[in-house]
Amino acid sequence: MTPSHAYFATLSVNRMTGAQSVAAIGRLINRGEGGYVATPNVDHIVLARSNKRLRVAYRGAALSLADGQPLLWMARLLGTPLPEKVSGSDLIWRLAEEAERKGWRLFLYGASPIVSMQAEAKLREKFPRIQIVGRNATWWSGGNATEAVEQIRQSKPDLVIVALGCPKQELWMRRHASMIMPAVAIGLGGSLDFVAGAVRRAPSWMSRHGLEWLYRLVQEPRRLAYRYLVRDILIAPIFAGLVARRLFTSSRASYARVSN
Repeated sequence: MTPSHAYFATLSVNRMTGAQSVAAIGRLINRGEGGYVATPNVDHIVLARSNKRLRVAYRGAALSLADGQPLLWMARLLGTPLPEKVSGSDLIWRLAEEAERKGWRLFLYGASPIVSMQAEAKLREKFPRIQIVGRNATWWSGGNATEAVEQIRQSKPDLVIVALGCPKQELWMRRHASMIMPAVAIGLGGSLDFVAGAVRRAPSWMSRHGLEWLYRLVQEPRRLAYRYLVRDILIAPIFAGLVARRLFTSSRASYARVSN
């Protein structure tokens, strides 16, 4: 049987295409039981190694979607290939299109006030019949989380776009998912910045070759230098450990077959 997940030491990822991901989120919404969706990349794997609360948050996610070309390379080498990258910056447009078609009610939570406002305007421009029932950017200025949750509850959304970045958004979703039911939450990091045009996306050829991080680093060196050039280097020993474990498991299985 083909495994449904690819495992990366600190978290797992559903083996889904972008279209399958949108359909799965739709099923969560139709079920009416809430839940939340995570979109991990290499940085999330590294952070989860030393952050138990983040690991717990990932274990509680209804779906976990691969947001990064390096995860596809790693999964292939580990023998559980992923069908495609499901970038949050692409997924938000797919979800908005489906929301307009299905009549889903959206709520935007996170990003800065100006980005949140511009993102809403861009989504409405592209999808005139979309229902965006509210937005809240108070987290950016240290606002009251309880008031934000109450605003979400009163707005009665079907889907909450949470744009706080990792690990804030995963911890927020883990803590508040039951409070905003039956809405489904999805953590999409900086996707509202891309929608608003506040941050430019990398050219498609850079994205395909796993160089999106370099494009972003050039745009925001002060904010991203430590993450990309120091912290995320730790993925190397994590990946090496996964490869060693796979080789050891394979060798033991081969030895057992020969012995029998």
